[in-house]
Amino acid sequence: MLKGNPNQQLDPSCVRGASHRQNGFNNNHHHAKQIEKTCTGNGVACRRQRREPFEQAPMYVAVLTYLGFSIVTLFGYFRDLLRAVGLEKCHLAQEREEQRDFVPLYQDFENFYTRNLYMRVRDNWNRPVCSLPGPVFDLMERVSDDYNWTFRLTGRTVENVINMGSYNYLGFAENDADFLKTVAEKTQQYGVGVCSTRQEIGNLSIHEELEQLVASFLRVESSMTFGMGFATNSMNIPALVGKGCLILSDELNHTSLILGARLSGATIRVFKHNNMHSLEKLLREAVCSGQPRTHRPWRKVLIMVEGIYSMEGSVVRLPEIIALKKKYKAYLYLDEAHSIGAVGPSGRGVTELFDLDPADVDVMMGTFTKSFGAAGGYIAGKKELVDYLRSHSHSAVYASAMSPPVTEQIIRAVKCITGVDGSTVGIQRIRQLAANTRYFRAKLKEMGFIIYGDENSPVVPILLYMPGKVVAFSRAMLERKIGVVVVGFPATPITEARARFCLSAAHTRAMLDQVLHHLDEVGDALCLKFSRRKYSPLPELCDGADLEPDS
Repeated sequence: MLKGNPNQQLDPSCVRGASHRQNGFNNNHHHAKQIEKTCTGNGVACRRQRREPFEQAPMYVAVLTYLGFSIVTLFGYFRDLLRAVGLEKCHLAQEREEQRDFVPLYQDFENFYTRNLYMRVRDNWNRPVCSLPGPVFDLMERVSDDYNWTFRLTGRTVENVINMGSYNYLGFAENDADFLKTVAEKTQQYGVGVCSTRQEIGNLSIHEELEQLVASFLRVESSMTFGMGFATNSMNIPALVGKGCLILSDELNHTSLILGARLSGATIRVFKHNNMHSLEKLLREAVCSGQPRTHRPWRKVLIMVEGIYSMEGSVVRLPEIIALKKKYKAYLYLDEAHSIGAVGPSGRGVTELFDLDPADVDVMMGTFTKSFGAAGGYIAGKKELVDYLRSHSHSAVYASAMSPPVTEQIIRAVKCITGVDGSTVGIQRIRQLAANTRYFRAKLKEMGFIIYGDENSPVVPILLYMPGKVVAFSRAMLERKIGVVVVGFPATPITEARARFCLSAAHTRAMLDQVLHHLDEVGDALCLKFSRRKYSPLPELCDGADLEPDS
């Protein structure tokens, strides 16, 4: 993998070594002016984006949450003692008796959480769906006779469950025969699989059509597509940076970004979520001090962020990050998995949301698994960047080409969003998603729930905090035929377990009202309304900070 020349891997006009010593660091007034200029024209929205505080729960909630985990942990150790003396059977994988002297494959402490906590509540995850995962779906009913170690299907179906967990932002996960006509035609023409890589004999004409369409949609020079969204990050980041490079990563970045960064061999430093002071401190230190021990300049400095963070629903502070990137001559890698198609007047993501030039982002990444109702991902930017990745990315060189029907589904969705198909369905869905997002968030705040994220984000986390309430919430909502995703430790901080709702353009107002009605009931029954803020139907007029001039 070529890593010797940094200008050969990313846009040469952007960085000349990323940390040359002639960069100055005493121009803070100019930096403030640069951020202010970047935000000009966005007004209230930009100022609100700079301060996106997450509301803290009352102290008693945190105390009870820690107490709950402590009790569960104590009982877990007690049950492990019972298993050790043979009074309770352990269903988890264990070492064979004759292999006890070998290096252990299964560490007891590593499996403690799975064995004693997760298994007791496993029925809230991995529920088998037996229909189209659209705005409503059907679930296969299952029960457990051994406290969730194993499940058996009852043969019955839970029908018409409202789907509040899928990333079907624009409703393209659909089975309308008229909409899917071209997909069926391409399947008949090309088949289902390619059985080869793009560089061998798997490069189809529709793959090139898709890449041209994506580049035009994003308003960049070039793009390339991959068959798997996760691998788009994990396999391309190692081709862009390596030993002698520095990655500055947001602390809440997705696992695919983290894995790609670790595989690259680059030095990784983490800055606080959406905290520009923390990021600038690391940038200043990187340019002033250089690499450890040798103090040589970093070959490249790469800032990695997401457009919308999938667990918090927060939107990246892109104008300020771009200003810092330009000031310190760094690269910017933007993951728009959840934001492309979901935000912006025409669905072009956070660059459009903030009215920024896409050329200011060195590497634009996104996936087709959410807003486009398909699979795979893309990398877009300057032509030199894409041409380099075509020959150096593991995902491009070794992975099988994208399936033809999946490719056509993405083409269909992009043409619908942009109106190339001659319809207004795409723009109507974008506006419907935005309306659903604002309505749902406003109602939850009015009810008194603590929710995270930006008002434009279709990812809406409701904070539940206590482990027992997480389980009770998921089961209570399913009894009311509402399918939700609940997330807890270790995927979130131990005191911030939550339910994550994902809005869709396919949700009708009646569906949302039904969900809100049941949320209100369950919230009262489980005492989940922890917010101490007073709700206003006109937050943009009542939030005094928004009316103040920029400091």
